[in-house]
Amino acid sequence: MGNLKPENFGQMNMYLNYYEEEINEEGDNKPIGIILCADKDNVVAEYSIGGMNNNLFASNYTYYIPKQEELIAQVEQVIRENEEETKK
Repeated sequence: MGNLKPENFGQMNMYLNYYEEEINEEGDNKPIGIILCADKDNVVAEYSIGGMNNNLFASNYTYYIPKQEELIAQVEQVIRENEEETKK
């Protein structure tokens, strides 16, 4: 519930690697990690995920849980934005 820190990405990356190797079954998509935080610094996020192959995203924490459709739309928007950034 605090501000985004570089170590948050490292920890999530470890969880994603574990999940992919130990839990995912053949044919499953790669897992994604979403880090919820009180405040997100884009510079911290950009340099923290540099060189990582996993799908990691950070978003500001909110005090409500969106409906399933809203959550799917938000995740898809973050993925589109990430893809646009990587094309630059």
